[in-house]
Amino acid sequence: KLNCVSCVSSGGGAAAGPRLNNNQLYKFSYTTEVLLDRTRGSKEGRAGYKISTNVDINLVWRDPSSKDNQLIQLAISNVRVEPASHRPQKKNVLHGSTAESVLGKTRLAALTKPFLVHLKNGKAKAFYSYWAEPAIIKNLKRGLASLLQVQLNTGKVVENDVSGRCTVEYKAVKGQVTRTKLLETCKAEETGFTTHSQVLGVSTKSSSVTVFTLEDGFIRSVVAEEAHSLAVNARRSAGAKVVSRQTLTLVGTEAGPLEAAGKDVAGVVKSIDAKLAAVGIVAEKVKSQCKGCPSLFEHWQAHQKQLEPASLSKTTAPRSFLALIQSIRKASKDEILKVLKSTSKTSLPQVVDAVTSSQTTASLDAMLEFLNFTDAKGLVLQERFLYACGFASHPNERMLQALLVSAGKIGSSDIKESVVIIMGALVHKLCQKGGCNLPTVMQVKKLILDGPDNTQVESEVQMYLLALKNSLLPEAIPIFTKYAESEVGAYNTIALTALQRYDVKLMTDEVKRTVNRVYHQNRRIYEKNVRVAAADVVFSSDPSYFEVKNLLLSIGNLPHEMNKYMVSKIQDLLRFQMPASKIINQVMKDMISHNYNRFAKVGSSSAFSGFMAQSADMTSTYSLDILYSGSGIMRRSNMNIYGASNGAVLHGLQVAIEAQGLESLIAATPDEGEEDLESFAGMSALLFDVQLRPVTFFKGYSDLMSKMFSMTGDPMNVVKGLILLTDHSEVIQLQSGLKASAEFQGGLAIDISGGMEISLWYRESKTSVNNRGALVVTGNLTVDMDFMRAGVEVSFETAASLDFITTVQFSEYPFLVCIQMDKATFPISEYLTKYESLSSGKSIVSRKSRKQLIPGSEFPLHQENSNMCKKVFDSSW
Repeated sequence: KLNCVSCVSSGGGAAAGPRLNNNQLYKFSYTTEVLLDRTRGSKEGRAGYKISTNVDINLVWRDPSSKDNQLIQLAISNVRVEPASHRPQKKNVLHGSTAESVLGKTRLAALTKPFLVHLKNGKAKAFYSYWAEPAIIKNLKRGLASLLQVQLNTGKVVENDVSGRCTVEYKAVKGQVTRTKLLETCKAEETGFTTHSQVLGVSTKSSSVTVFTLEDGFIRSVVAEEAHSLAVNARRSAGAKVVSRQTLTLVGTEAGPLEAAGKDVAGVVKSIDAKLAAVGIVAEKVKSQCKGCPSLFEHWQAHQKQLEPASLSKTTAPRSFLALIQSIRKASKDEILKVLKSTSKTSLPQVVDAVTSSQTTASLDAMLEFLNFTDAKGLVLQERFLYACGFASHPNERMLQALLVSAGKIGSSDIKESVVIIMGALVHKLCQKGGCNLPTVMQVKKLILDGPDNTQVESEVQMYLLALKNSLLPEAIPIFTKYAESEVGAYNTIALTALQRYDVKLMTDEVKRTVNRVYHQNRRIYEKNVRVAAADVVFSSDPSYFEVKNLLLSIGNLPHEMNKYMVSKIQDLLRFQMPASKIINQVMKDMISHNYNRFAKVGSSSAFSGFMAQSADMTSTYSLDILYSGSGIMRRSNMNIYGASNGAVLHGLQVAIEAQGLESLIAATPDEGEEDLESFAGMSALLFDVQLRPVTFFKGYSDLMSKMFSMTGDPMNVVKGLILLTDHSEVIQLQSGLKASAEFQGGLAIDISGGMEISLWYRESKTSVNNRGALVVTGNLTVDMDFMRAGVEVSFETAASLDFITTVQFSEYPFLVCIQMDKATFPISEYLTKYESLSSGKSIVSRKSRKQLIPGSEFPLHQENSNMCKKVFDSSW
């Protein structure tokens, strides 16, 4: 029995790998099976199949000067195709079939044609087969050949096999060698893509272990098992796995052909069969032919009803959106243009979302040809295209270049703003992937970094600042620091909210000094909403003891409502145990900073955070900050929703409503620093870490008056459309020669609207933010052998609504404020589908589903709010 731990290759010494004897035929049995299931497994058994064969192996030629340099022949016979696990006849797609009826005559003949492998020191140096053979057959042969690679000494080595070039670790003990493939090191031909956001992304876990049992220096058996599981980070139950097993067992030996004469491998191969060629051991691409699949146009016709605006709050919309994306990704530019040109006016914006989200060369070319950026009337479609670019899961340089080129020929100023703002978001995503030095990225970085100082137009400065806010470029921090102290309130707010998005480590002493100067008004008087934005930056930037102490000491000397806001903010930070809470607790031990006079301030402004949902996979939180003017009119309301998973945080949604200069309406006195502000109300949204172009409700006194008399109270649309949230695609090359393809996509249909009403008659104002959303996530794991297909699909879906309404009665002081945040009851459905099919068209599908209802609720806010709501609704009657 062989016990070879530190064998080295030599002319005739210890063996480096298994050696075959001349004039001997080694008879093996070989099986390869593939199994697919959801990650946690299910009772119904797995989808998949098993191929069993006999394999005869013999030595063809050996290098006279090195016993470990061998050319061997392998011949497959007696092929059987069976289900992977025992099935009743009704559920067995292979019942009554033979290997020939499944594979077809040509493929079976190719599979049973002998092939050669050149083994040197136990490693496959070359693989000889026939160019004309179908790729799937060559890959199955490569899978068998790869199983013969073994070294008899412990150590790490880089090897080529069917799944690519990988680092492999060998452990040799008496009569046994274990080979562990470090799959994360594999360099493969086909690469996929994944979502940049960890919270919305997909996690993969893989392992590959092969155990060789050896006897007298030769292989007695080989057992290989490889597993790959994928799961959606935000909901791990939506996960699927593929397991691939190979078993090679020696069943006996008998007399075999004699060794061939020859000087080298190439000459010997030629003498055996001139058509044999070294075709490479690494698997080749298999083009799966989709027989009877609908064209993109047919696919779109089947789904178009679900993409009409009326369906956008139902889960059928994102489901159709995801199906359409898969179809567009396989289509040509002309096919895509045909769909765009024949779509109804009402469903066209949703089709634009799908085409742009597909992110293929053909889809981008089709969009650029279809949209006319010089036409100022095509605003809706142009904006939908731009937003879909901003939310792109894996954008490339070409998408950014297309926006840069378009920027020069745009007819609408709103669209020009959106282009520049969205270019900032694309710069951030490309930099995240290591593309910060790509030529187009460098060009856009220069454009937006130089932008604010190259123009005197207020709206253009804002546009560049918002683009920089999206880009999160460290080089933009000095620009934000400068604009935080500007004389224009809008610049201050953008700069300060942008600084809050950066990693705390980038907050230099210079930045902190500037932000504190703004809050404490050391150089000039600022508006209240600018000062509270500065306070937010201080609290979120790892503040020092003295910074927090100075903030606390300021309470009592601030404008009336700002006092109340700051007290509420500090209480919220403590209650919700934010990072700054430790230092706040230390400061509050000092009775000068923390006394009744300061902390008993009355008013209606508030700050509150809470949990929306908590699960093992994800935590979702909300925060709601509202600041009023002394006159009772809302100054700023800011609603945020965050998702956190595995230590990563995603800013899912922010809706900020701002109003200013409305005191003249009710003959009230403006607060300090706000005496000369123009009448204005607007809304700004940030969605999935992307800042969108702000929306204006009214600007200027005459615009305000005309809007007030025509106000219907109907909310104004902020964001509407379909967003591809999760997008993961990968080809998994299995060691058996088979390929698994994984596709995980998550689509969201979203409708966010907001409005502001002021009734001078009832002296009441009302702001509302309505969020409607439907989410579908599907994961597909398929092994397609061309003649046979098996797969599993996991999916979940939900549709929910969240309304946030603020009612203010300012007929007397202190005015009454009631904030309501309501979540309707919503369902979550999970589905599991397993399928197996043959190229003959015969197929078997099994489906399972599970539904649960999540009860609706009114989200808790502070007790004062509950008391106030009772008064507001009592006084309304």
